[in-house]
Amino acid sequence: MDTVEYQVKEEKNGFVVLDAKGKYKIDLRKRIFDFVIRVVKYLKKFHKSVINDVIVYQLMKAATSMGANYEEAQGASSRADFSNKIAISHKESKETNYWLRVIKSSEIDNSAELEYLIKESGELRNILGSIAGKVRSKK
Repeated sequence: MDTVEYQVKEEKNGFVVLDAKGKYKIDLRKRIFDFVIRVVKYLKKFHKSVINDVIVYQLMKAATSMGANYEEAQGASSRADFSNKIAISHKESKETNYWLRVIKSSEIDNSAELEYLIKESGELRNILGSIAGKVRSKK
C-alpha cells in the first residue's frame, strides 16, 4: 500500500497540512469529517452478530472520537489543551486503523471501500501524529 507524504507546518493561526510538494493546503477538518461519515455509512452494511456487533461498536467509537477530538482541538483554550485533544485524536486514529485491519484480516470484508478506509485512516494517523509530535516538541 502506497503511503502519501504530507507536510505539517505551524503557522500563526495553528497548523497547516500541505501536500508533499508544499503547494496545496489540505482541509484536515473536512477530510476527517468526510472520513468519519464514510465509516458510519460503511458500518451500516454489517449484519448483526456477536462478532460484528463488537467490531462495529469499537470502530464507531474510535472513528467518531477521532473526529470529535480534532474538532475540540480547534477550539482549545490553551496550547496544552490543544496538545491533549490532538494526542487523543491521534490515538483514536490509530485505533480506527486497527479495527479496519481486523475486519480485513479476519475476512469479514475485503471490499474496495474497506481498502480506501484503511489507507485513509493510515494517512490521517500519520498527519495527526505529525501535528502531535510538533506540538510536543514546542513545549
